[in-house]
Amino acid sequence: MGRNVRIFLLIMLLCVAFSCAPHKKGYVTITGFAQGGTYAVKFNLEGVETAPEEIRDSINAILLNIDNSLSGYNKNSLLSRFNKGDTIAPDRLFVDMYAEAYDVFVETDGVVDAASAPLFDIWGFGFANQSLPSDEEVMKVRQNCGMSRLKADMREAVSEDGTLAPADLLIEEGTLPELNYNAIAQGYSCDLVAGYLYSIGVKDMMVDIGEIFCDGVNPSGRPWTLGIDRPEDGNNDPGAQIQGIFKAPEGPHGIVTSGNYRKFYIRDGKKYSHSIDPRTGYPVQHTLLSATIVADNATLADAYATYCMVAGLEASREFIQSRPDLEGCLVYDEGGVFQTWCSDGFVLEGAE
Repeated sequence: MGRNVRIFLLIMLLCVAFSCAPHKKGYVTITGFAQGGTYAVKFNLEGVETAPEEIRDSINAILLNIDNSLSGYNKNSLLSRFNKGDTIAPDRLFVDMYAEAYDVFVETDGVVDAASAPLFDIWGFGFANQSLPSDEEVMKVRQNCGMSRLKADMREAVSEDGTLAPADLLIEEGTLPELNYNAIAQGYSCDLVAGYLYSIGVKDMMVDIGEIFCDGVNPSGRPWTLGIDRPEDGNNDPGAQIQGIFKAPEGPHGIVTSGNYRKFYIRDGKKYSHSIDPRTGYPVQHTLLSATIVADNATLADAYATYCMVAGLEASREFIQSRPDLEGCLVYDEGGVFQTWCSDGFVLEGAE
């Protein structure tokens, strides 16, 4: 999966629908519900010896392990207990996820900051639902946030008995920043499921858990294609309104779209997007409506799509062009008209 990434998915596994072709050949689709939405894992069983039922159960176990360790919705997860200040025994997922989040924080100069959860809460996009915060409240909360206040290597804070007291992760005494991995959660989950499928011999796959990881070919023997949703307010049904069709390149790739057109609210005639700039503490105000990133894996695609939606159009375009390992598509507003910019390797059919 490229880099050694371990980031969590905030997921609640409710049910799984399962279907498979006879004689363990052809494509299998596993679908279900997660975090208020649906997911689908489609893959080719050709050459795979593992029974379809075992594959289904293994995927379920992966998602449930992530939930128990790293879900912010599961009040008994390691993450929830850590954010409450409880001493925990961090597992591999917990330690590795923190390391990846810190790397992204450094790489993006603080634009993607997993230790800024309270900022989303005070603006009503986290687990709290409050009125608009005052400037003083934003300043106070922002002072208690930030990965820069935490040690870069969590293992340095883990005791000899394998436990971690949250306060031991602080560089200096003070309020412990709460962790939130929404910026890379679903992407990591795709990579984790894809890694399991590779381990049992699967070559053709599309893993869709809110974000996308794909490799090989689709059931028609052609490259996987994906619709890029039109970033229009009220377009809440994925696939209903398409900005264009993207054909995935050869090889393994994560493909993630992030946008401000589904998660926002309007107060006193002003639109507040769910993209919060942790450097200022305020929702972003710019013309970029959505960003689709293609990277070596879905975790990085997720992180960089989030980066774009915070950084804005010009910074995002420069960032994508500076990275030969990335392709991207940016949809933005220009005088009330949708405009599309794509990197050289990102071909969007039907784009305006």
